[in-house]
Amino acid sequence: MHIIQAVIGAVLYMTIFFSIGFILNMLLKKTWTLVFIYPIFVIMMIDNVKLSSYVTETSTALTSVYEGLVGLQLLDLFMLGFGLLGAILAGVTIRFLRKSGYSMF
Repeated sequence: MHIIQAVIGAVLYMTIFFSIGFILNMLLKKTWTLVFIYPIFVIMMIDNVKLSSYVTETSTALTSVYEGLVGLQLLDLFMLGFGLLGAILAGVTIRFLRKSGYSMF
């Protein structure tokens, strides 16, 4: 992966997760919803294990997650980190808007 692709990907991840987090925070009225859900998104992106396998075949599924996390390259971590940053910024933005008196619904 070239550095240009990583920069564009990082900006896209940040924008996407900021947008999703902002909308979830508005609708659910919970400030940090996506920050807690984000690791589940990351796990779903890096391994190809069914969600039911975490209950039925726990050790195999967790081994797959570990191998996926260890196999990530620096640029992958860079992009995923910017996704987390977008989710955090959505929470900060919603908190600021609520303190300023803005009511969503």
